[in-house]
Amino acid sequence: MSGVNDIRSTFLDFFKNNGHEVVPSSPLVPHNDPTLMFTNAGMVQFKNVFTGIEQRPYSMATTSQKCVRAGGKHNDLDNVGYTARHHTFFEMLGNFSFGDYFKEQAISLAWELITKEFGLPKEKLLVTVFHEDEEAFNFWRKIAGLPEERIIRIATSDNFWSMGDTGPCGPCSEIFYDHGDHIWGGPPGSPEEDGDRFVEIWNLVFMQYEQISADLREDLPRPSIDTGMGLERVAAVLQGKHDNYDTDLFRRLISASVDLMGVKAEGEQRASHRVIADHLRSSAFLIADGVLPSNEGRGYVLRRIMRRAMRHAELLGAREPVIYKLLPVLINEMGRAYPVLTRAEALISETLKLEEGRFRKTLDRGLTLLDTASADLKEGDSLDGETAFKLYDTYGFPLDLTQDALRNRGIHVDLSGFQDAMRRQKEEARAHWAGSGDKAAEKVWFELSEQHEATEFLGYETEKAEAVTLALVRDGSQVESASAGEEIAIIVNQTPFYGESGGQMGDTGTMFSESGKLTVTDTQKKDGGLFVHFARVEEGTVRVGEPITLEVDHARRARLRANHSATHLIHEALREKLGDHVAQKGSLVAPERLRFDISHPKPMTPEELSAVEDMANEIVLQNAPVSTRLMSVDDAIAEGAMALFGEKYGEEVRVVSMGTSTSGEKKGKTYSLELCGGTHVHATGEIGLIRIVGENAVGAGVRRIEALTGTDARHYLTRRDDGMKSLAGALKVLPDDVPHRVEALLEERRSLEKELTEARKQLALGGSAGAGEAETIGDISFIAKTVSGVAPKDLKGLADSAKKDKTNTVVVFISAAEDNKASVVVSVTSDLTDRHSSVDLVRLASAALGGKGGGGRPDMAQAGGPDASKADHAIEAVRSALKS
Repeated sequence: MSGVNDIRSTFLDFFKNNGHEVVPSSPLVPHNDPTLMFTNAGMVQFKNVFTGIEQRPYSMATTSQKCVRAGGKHNDLDNVGYTARHHTFFEMLGNFSFGDYFKEQAISLAWELITKEFGLPKEKLLVTVFHEDEEAFNFWRKIAGLPEERIIRIATSDNFWSMGDTGPCGPCSEIFYDHGDHIWGGPPGSPEEDGDRFVEIWNLVFMQYEQISADLREDLPRPSIDTGMGLERVAAVLQGKHDNYDTDLFRRLISASVDLMGVKAEGEQRASHRVIADHLRSSAFLIADGVLPSNEGRGYVLRRIMRRAMRHAELLGAREPVIYKLLPVLINEMGRAYPVLTRAEALISETLKLEEGRFRKTLDRGLTLLDTASADLKEGDSLDGETAFKLYDTYGFPLDLTQDALRNRGIHVDLSGFQDAMRRQKEEARAHWAGSGDKAAEKVWFELSEQHEATEFLGYETEKAEAVTLALVRDGSQVESASAGEEIAIIVNQTPFYGESGGQMGDTGTMFSESGKLTVTDTQKKDGGLFVHFARVEEGTVRVGEPITLEVDHARRARLRANHSATHLIHEALREKLGDHVAQKGSLVAPERLRFDISHPKPMTPEELSAVEDMANEIVLQNAPVSTRLMSVDDAIAEGAMALFGEKYGEEVRVVSMGTSTSGEKKGKTYSLELCGGTHVHATGEIGLIRIVGENAVGAGVRRIEALTGTDARHYLTRRDDGMKSLAGALKVLPDDVPHRVEALLEERRSLEKELTEARKQLALGGSAGAGEAETIGDISFIAKTVSGVAPKDLKGLADSAKKDKTNTVVVFISAAEDNKASVVVSVTSDLTDRHSSVDLVRLASAALGGKGGGGRPDMAQAGGPDASKADHAIEAVRSALKS
C-alpha cells in the first residue's frame, strides 16, 4: 500500500466510504480566484463554497488536488533539487466539510486514517494546536490518547489560518511524524524546529470564524473543515524514507533520467536529476492544463521551470533536447490518476522539445552577453546585480550559470543587487495579479448570484422567450427601474441570449415589456451561471419584477452559429492534416469571421492550408445533421470527444458531433466530436462555405487561423473574382490566362531592365573619359567619370568593362542618385595592386563626398557619400593619391 498511487487511492477511498464526494482535481489555472497565479492548495476550487457564493450538491468532499508553487507568494522554485521536501508540483490530499462535521469528526477521521489505514505507529506522531483552541486539545487527548507533551500549543499564525485580512478563518491542528533522534531537529515550537527530525504531514483547518475587521471576529453559522496532506511527504514517511525524492515515483523518474543522461545521481549531479524529475512533472501538468511558455504571466513561470530543468540537463552533458524523452515514464506513473496527461501527451512532448531547442540558443546568446558585460572586470571584482538579473529575467539566463561562468575568473555576482532587482520585479508582478480581478466592479454580480439562482439558458432550442426581470444594475448599483435613454444591465430568470464564453461572442437583440422597450448590445456571463444583458432603454420604463419578452437578433445568431460550427470542422481538419499535437489555444467566434489559435510549432504551407479548407468544406457539403448530447465528461472523452485542455467542465457536458469521415482511420465514423457549450447550426450545409483567409504566428508555438463562412466568404471570393476580371481586362486576356500573361510581362520586364542596364553602361563608357581617352599619370592610365542613370549595384560591372584588357589602369566611377547621395567605385588592374589598393583609394573618394569608410578587395572597392556635388573633388582626391 506504500506506493504513491496506492496511497492516493487509499486516501480517497477512505473518505468516500465515510460519505465524502470524490471530486476531481481542478485545473492548475484557478477559475474562481483571479488573485492566484496557480492552484496552490486543495481548497482553492472550494473557495466560493466556503464563502457561500456557490452551492454544491454535497456537503462533504475529498480530493487529490494537483498544485504548483513556483510563482507569486508561494514560490519554491529555487529550493527544488537541493532540499528533501521542496517541489514545484505536488499533490495535496484533502477532505472538506461545508457545514457538516467539525473538529471532533475531523480529528477522528484523520487519526483513523493515519494509524489504521496507513498503519503509522502512534508513538511516532505528535500534533500541534492553536494555543487558544482548548476544544482541539481535548479532542486529541480523547480520540488519539496522546499525552499532553505530544499536543503542542502554538501561539503564532502558523496555527491560525485565514483566507485574507477579512473573511473565513480559524485555528489549525498539524500532525507531525518523528523520524527519530538520529536526525537533528526539535519538535514544532522549539529552537530546533527547523531541523528535519519532525516533519509535518497533515494540516487540519477548523474554519469557525469570520474576520469582519481587524478588531472584530464573529462565529460562522456553519463551521467547516479544510485539510491538506502532501502526498509526496506522506509517501516518504510510509515508505520509510526521509527524502521525498527517494519515494517510488521519483526513483523511477530519476532512474530514467540517469539512463538517458548516462550520469549517475551522485555528488553534484544528484541535484540536477532531482530538478529534472520535479520540473518535468510541473511542466507537463501546466501544459496539459492550457499553459504555454511565454514571457509574461503564467507562461513566464512555466518557461522558467522548463529552462531550469533544461539547464540541469545541460550540466549533465546533454547537447540536444532530451527532457521530452522522459515524458512516457511520467505518463506511465501518473497517467491513470490524471488522464489529462495522456490526452495531452503529443502537445506536451512537442512543447518540451521546441522550448529546449530555443533554450540552447539562449545559452549561446547569454554567454556572449555575459562576456561583453564582464569584459572590464578582473579577479576579485563583482558583476552588478542589475546586469545579472537582466540576463536572468530578460534573456532566460539562470543566475547559477552566470555564477559558474564567472567563477573560473575569480569574479563574483552582487547577489544583494540581484535580489533587489528581483524584489522589484516581484512587486510589479504582484501588483499585476492583484489587479487582475476587479473585485469592486464584480461585487454586484456576487451579490446578485447570492440572491438568485443561475440563469437558465434556453438558447439552444429557441431565440425568443418570456422571462421575469430579477434585477437592474446601473453604474455598478442595483436600481428598481430605468427609463428611456439610460444604459443598464438586466438580469432575468431565463434567457435565449448566449453569454460570451468559449470564444463565442454574446448575443444582441431586443427586449420589451408592457411598459418599455430595450436594445440589447451585449450578453456576458458573470460568476459562472449569471447571464448579464447590457442594454439601452429605447422607450418607456423597465421595472424589476415585471414580465419581459426577449428576442435574439436572428441573423446575427445564424452567422455566429455557422462560424462556431466551422471552427470545429477546421479544428478536426487541422489535427488530421498536421497531427494530434494540434490543440485549440483560444478562439473568437464573431458574426463576420472566426479566429482560431492552435498549438503548432511552424507556419503552415499553402498546400496544407488548402488541404484543411478542402477537408472542412467536404463536411459542409455533406449537409450532415449536427447533434448534441448531454454526457458525463468521462463518457464523452471515452467516446473520443475533444476536450479543451485546462477548461473547467461540470458533471454533465454538451457533446457536439457533425459529419462523417471519408478517409483515414476514422473512415465511416463521426468526423468532429467536441465538448462545447456554444450554439451551432442544425446541419453542416447551413455553414454554406468555409474560406481560410489568414495564417500567422501569435506566440511561441501558437498559430492563428482566420476564416470566413457563408455570405461573408462568398463576398470575399466575389471581390477577388472581380479584381481578377478587372486585371484580365487591363491585360486584354481571359481571366484564366492572367497568371501566364503576368509571368510573360515579368519576364519581358526583366529582359528590358537587363538591356537598359547594358545601354546605360555603354553610355557611361562613351564620351571624353571613355575607353582610349584615359588620362596618363606617370605610368598609370587613369579613367574617371561621373555617370547618371546607373544604379550603385551596376557600378562594379561598369568598372570591370572600363579596365577590360588593360594594364596599369585605375578606374573611378561616381553615380549620383536623386537625393544627391553618391556611390563611388574604384578599380585597379591586378598589376598595380602592390602599389595602389582600391580600398585605400575609395576611402579617399568617399571622404571627399562627405562620407567615411568603404571596403572591398585590393582590385575593386566601393563606398558612398551624402554629397554628389563633390564628385569632382572625389576624382581629384584619387588623382592626387596616384601622383604622390
